[in-house]
Amino acid sequence: MFPKIRALRWWIIGLVMLGAIVNYLTRSTMGVAAPTVLKDLGVSVKEYSWITSAFQLGIMLQPVCGYVLDTLGLRTGFAIFAAAWSLIAMAHGLTHDWRGLAVLRGLLGFAEGSAQPAGMKTVATWFPANERGFAGGVFNIGASIGSLLAPPLVVWAVLTWSWRAAFVLTGALGVVWVALWLLLYRSPETHPALTDDERVRIAAGQEARLAEAGPRPSIVSVLKQGQFWGIALPRFLADPTWGTLSFWVPLYLSQTRGFDLKQIALFAWMPFVAADLGCLAGPAIAHVLQGRGVSLINARRVAFTLGAILMTGMMFVGKVHSPYAAIALLCLGGFAHQTLSVTVITMASDLFRKNEVATVAGLAGMMGNLGLLIFSLMIGGLVTRIGYDPFFVALGVLDLAGAAILWTLVRDRAPSVTSNP
Repeated sequence: MFPKIRALRWWIIGLVMLGAIVNYLTRSTMGVAAPTVLKDLGVSVKEYSWITSAFQLGIMLQPVCGYVLDTLGLRTGFAIFAAAWSLIAMAHGLTHDWRGLAVLRGLLGFAEGSAQPAGMKTVATWFPANERGFAGGVFNIGASIGSLLAPPLVVWAVLTWSWRAAFVLTGALGVVWVALWLLLYRSPETHPALTDDERVRIAAGQEARLAEAGPRPSIVSVLKQGQFWGIALPRFLADPTWGTLSFWVPLYLSQTRGFDLKQIALFAWMPFVAADLGCLAGPAIAHVLQGRGVSLINARRVAFTLGAILMTGMMFVGKVHSPYAAIALLCLGGFAHQTLSVTVITMASDLFRKNEVATVAGLAGMMGNLGLLIFSLMIGGLVTRIGYDPFFVALGVLDLAGAAILWTLVRDRAPSVTSNP
């Protein structure tokens, strides 16, 4: 029997954040271990781009994950996906060539693609509208923490044992989290630790237009909505930044800035600390603007735009002489990216019904990962000829276009999808 817990919703989002930490820790293991893996297995930079692209192809199936979560329910569906990604991560330690890694990365991407839809479904289910921004920010902090923990933890495992052991270690942490999830998570309607006052507060804070009544729309009907493309296209343009920080920056520091594995462990986590602050900055900006009479949607759009302006600092990463100045600019990019990213991700719960959110978040995530896939393939194919500089310049301007799209396509207080086509 669970004892009654005050403010249980924040404990629940903390549990989901812990899952996101494990999720991003396992996906970031490859990026940190890449210099060692490439050398040990004789993998070229171009083949490495195919390995990372296989992950992006897998994670682009997020709409399937979202639909499964909406169908099976959050508790069962997320447990299945988390168990799968944990076992697949551990299996990386058994591979002996880039092809095996590519297959496992594709499978890992598919399973790990469940995290974003699951997080947004939790936010939509457990939080009133005026708290969803901060709840989404707390959840997305997990991505940053997992990514910042990866460099020191993975480097330690590589130096202590091997790169294969690093994958087994991070995968095993996922198995532990699955047990916690099954033990502690229930829906607000059935959770025995939820107080009556908090249950009423959650229900009262849900907009009537986003109520769960009505049939779940088909994917086709979602794709016809302008407000969906208003959040999906900015994600398409924004997500290459996170993939670059996670998968390519360790190689950039090694190949271009001359960092060894220990120096990567000392510095590669710093942009993710800045990203943690960005996860809170986006909701805080929107909250302050709402307090001054700005509507929720417009407040989110302003927060995204400010993040996009800050992202222009990424254009100078390759131009500065000092490697420490480059790290500082990467930190600015991490902060700016999460400021705008958590904002546009949270908008799925502002615009769509609770029983649609996971599907919508999955579709938007697919678009984001398509952008990252294209960007990663371009880096792998061109970096040996043109270097990293043009890619940092591109990251500095893409989000400005995303901001323009957000202001053009997302309507303030847009109606939700309510029926099948």
